[in-house]
Amino acid sequence: MEQGEFTLSEREFTRIKSRVYSVAGISLSDAKRTLVVSRLSKIVRALGLPSFDAYVDYLERNGSEDDGQEFVNALTTNLTRFYREDHHFEHLRAHVGGLMAERPRGSRLRIWSAGCSTGQEPYTIGLDLLAAFPDLKRWDFKILATDIDTSVIAKAARGVYPENELAGISPERARLFEKAGDGSIRIPAAARDLVSFKPLNLIGAWPMKGPFDAIFCRNVAIYFDKPTQGEMFGRFAKLLAPEAFLYIGHSENLGSGGEGFRLVGKTIYQSREKLNKRAA
Repeated sequence: MEQGEFTLSEREFTRIKSRVYSVAGISLSDAKRTLVVSRLSKIVRALGLPSFDAYVDYLERNGSEDDGQEFVNALTTNLTRFYREDHHFEHLRAHVGGLMAERPRGSRLRIWSAGCSTGQEPYTIGLDLLAAFPDLKRWDFKILATDIDTSVIAKAARGVYPENELAGISPERARLFEKAGDGSIRIPAAARDLVSFKPLNLIGAWPMKGPFDAIFCRNVAIYFDKPTQGEMFGRFAKLLAPEAFLYIGHSENLGSGGEGFRLVGKTIYQSREKLNKRAA
């Protein structure tokens, strides 16, 4: 497997797989060999190193925190779009509408977008809910958006995207975005101010305490092995409010972490334990 002058041996691929699993929980299959070569070759070349083996040695012995982050950033995949899996946002609107009817005006409302990539998911949440419920501006409403990849977090925080990101979106929804006049669109300040972007490794410590009224973690678990998935979903359950929901990707399931949840819609779950406590 070659890319320029670099060849990826089986030993090197095993070392890279082991490192990215230990630091980020990402489980790389053999199908990812080409991706590893193409993405890491640029870094190896920039460092003036002769091989992937030398690169892993460098990370283990001399690499800074920034070097380690660059390694993770290079091996993460960020595919997302506005209003992806629209049924989740329809369900969220109904859920938030119910909470607003039950709670005093101005109450706390928290949503977490875990694995937010370049920001389309949390911004869709903010734009969609503000359009449906203008009174949310008077609530203590915040969206936490986290990702392990610091480069996508930086891009997301700017809130500026190519205009072609609106392809396939209805004219009504497209009007929620600001035209920048240079082929770009901008997230309006009202929605941008709702979202706090933070770097977070989902297999590490979580500083947030919750509770969250909804957690989105879509197309993230597919990069983890089954034990890591189960542990992560179990941790989400502990941070959900009693009536809250967990939204996952269309090709994902909760696996061993699903024991504490009940399925309430297409890839939409609610905590059994907390619902039982609430009912009691």
